Amino acid sequence: EDRNGDSLTLRPEGTAGCVRAAEEHGLLFNQTRRLWYTGPMFRHERPQKGRYRQFHQIGVECFGMAGPDIDAELLILTARLWNAFGLSDHARLEINSIGTSESRKVYRQALVAYLEQYQDKLDDDSKRRLTTNPLRILDSKDPATREILQGAPSLDDYLDDESRQHFEQLKAMLDAAGIAYTVNPALVRGLDYYGKTVFEWITDSLGAQGTICAGGRYDGLVEQLGGKPTVAVGFAMGLERLILLLETLELVPGHVNNQADIYVTAMGDQAVAPAMALAETLRNELPGRIVVSHCGGGSFKSQMKKADRSGARFAVILGENEIAQGTAGLKPLRDDQPQQEIAQADLAGVLAGLL
Repeated sequence: EDRNGDSLTLRPEGTAGCVRAAEEHGLLFNQTRRLWYTGPMFRHERPQKGRYRQFHQIGVECFGMAGPDIDAELLILTARLWNAFGLSDHARLEINSIGTSESRKVYRQALVAYLEQYQDKLDDDSKRRLTTNPLRILDSKDPATREILQGAPSLDDYLDDESRQHFEQLKAMLDAAGIAYTVNPALVRGLDYYGKTVFEWITDSLGAQGTICAGGRYDGLVEQLGGKPTVAVGFAMGLERLILLLETLELVPGHVNNQADIYVTAMGDQAVAPAMALAETLRNELPGRIVVSHCGGGSFKSQMKKADRSGARFAVILGENEIAQGTAGLKPLRDDQPQQEIAQADLAGVLAGLL
């Protein structure tokens, strides 16, 4: 309620609204989607420096892809955005896996049992969260609480095997793509529909208000909102915070070209990480060209259908044979020219001449 007693309903973030709209219009079930949006959001608490009661976010939400490859793509995408803005040296990535809701329930019990021994020494917020949302205590900034947490059980010890494997594969993909990161065991989410990957991009150039982009998996939300079970992952960033950072560092945003040119496919699980690394190499060596990296697996036929629908002029095909030989298949998508086998080291130069 506002000061006049009127009841206001103001959107605090975009994920739930995006899920609702996509479900309402039949965009999700048995389909993969990469969606983005921007718009005004609102907060109720007193705004701090760099924050506003009405603010604007850009959000990206991806549906129907269960593997860690789409998680990695979102992190690669944001890393390229920082590079385009000249912010690469001012943004660092923290990641964690929070497992499934089932594994977190077991961990929550162990954490509460531990913290109850020190209940009289916890700060007021943490005392309140002990009965409402104990995982959020891990994110406490209170020095005394931080010291108590040093001896707390670790969420990593309670991860289920699937979540652990997902996280290890994500880290391998980030390593292959050259994306630096730190694993932060205290990085959590307070809502049960989140699971597995969570991440934040943090800057040290804005004082205490350091998070400029945050995201993660929310495989349980579509079902909670009445849809069929649908895996999902996304992120959001505040425009005002990003503008403040650019102004503070006296940086001017770069130009972004939206025309797709190349679609990189991966045939088989062993090809996913090398294909993402090859896509990143092509982006670096072909500035101004847009390279789409396939995520979500699938047969050769289904991947080529998606490559054709993407509007790209060329598909790059990478499988186990190509990896072994250091080559890649190069297939024109807009004419009847035959597919070629090109040495990976020569691929960017060949594409530069063709595009």
